Amino acid sequence: MSGLAALPVRGSSEYRELVTRRPIADEVWETVREIVGYVRASGDRAVLELTERLDRVRLDRTRVPEQEAAVALEALDGRLREALGEAARRIEAVHRVQAFHEDPVAVTQGVRVWREWRPFQRVGLYAPGGRTVYPSSVLMMAVPARLAGCKEIVLCSPPQRDGHVAPAILAAAALCGVTEIHAIGGAQAVAALAYGTESLERVAKIFGPGNSYVTAAKLQVFGEVAIDMPAGPSETVVISDGSAPAEWLAADLRAQAEHSPDAIALLVTTAESDAAVLEQVPETQVKGLRCADLAQAIGFANDFAPEHLTLACRGPEQWLPLITSAGSIFLGIYAGAAAGDYATGANHVLPTGGAARSFGALGVEAFGRAVQVQSVEATGIEAIAAVSDVLAAAEDLPWHAASIRQRSR
Repeated sequence: MSGLAALPVRGSSEYRELVTRRPIADEVWETVREIVGYVRASGDRAVLELTERLDRVRLDRTRVPEQEAAVALEALDGRLREALGEAARRIEAVHRVQAFHEDPVAVTQGVRVWREWRPFQRVGLYAPGGRTVYPSSVLMMAVPARLAGCKEIVLCSPPQRDGHVAPAILAAAALCGVTEIHAIGGAQAVAALAYGTESLERVAKIFGPGNSYVTAAKLQVFGEVAIDMPAGPSETVVISDGSAPAEWLAADLRAQAEHSPDAIALLVTTAESDAAVLEQVPETQVKGLRCADLAQAIGFANDFAPEHLTLACRGPEQWLPLITSAGSIFLGIYAGAAAGDYATGANHVLPTGGAARSFGALGVEAFGRAVQVQSVEATGIEAIAAVSDVLAAAEDLPWHAASIRQRSR
């Protein structure tokens, strides 16, 4: 592994290239467009044909019988079941406090305005299952969906070579209240959730991480259906001042790099001694950058907007208020990003590719929306009319004023 490289000057072409992730490759985008169009036009037939062609699994149907999830949970290794159960408990503890509540505001006598929570009735979750399977991701999505009040929670995950969804995925689904499971992977799963097929009713919103094909599909169906965020491939930035053991930081970087060949892992450090970290990291997608001070490192992190940001430095809390763009922040040398993948209870479905500039971590609020309510009583009509008369005249909308004023008589 090469040593530390100097962080390019902010504003230079090298700096812009560093902070700007490459968009989805044209060939991926076009392939996904064909898949999405095929599924939209041909439904189950397209899904089954694509599953055979892309996943090399021939299925007669995609829907998993309900009892399979319960059986998988019952047969699951005891230690894994215990770990999943404890992870679910922690996720629920963290997300339960995110419940929506807003008190009515009396804007004037007889006029109140407030918002009330309404969950999406039917949501779609995607759990990857290619190079590896992610039962933890099922928990991260299904637990807040259940807390939000979603009645129908539909999970898609790729079939394994035996034609079945991975047992650990099924067990996690049974553990946290998933109501419907389909053995569908990749872009075709996203398209099926978005447009529906003969055997899979469309959903209101799609959630979940995935590879570039899944991410491209989510972006292509957005508008027809809501999506959570662009989520994948994985990425991390570790900011160091040399106070953390090199082997810890090396493990953190390798942990993110092992997700996929297109994962990104960056070490940004003020300490030349951290070159030792890179000697322990063989992955070519891991890079090390040397900067003048932590303020410069934080500035770079804000421009890069990483999915995961670790402050492996002394006094990390003092830098926290300065961070404006990160999916999930890990404070201190003991807080490796992998802790958030499994065991802190924080959500690990996070924005990638710079989307952390405008998206945040998945939470309960993503599984529904607030509807606005206005209550106007007779005692409030005059106050409403007094304002409406003037503004309606300014905008040349006389019936706006009339519809209010006639109620004051």
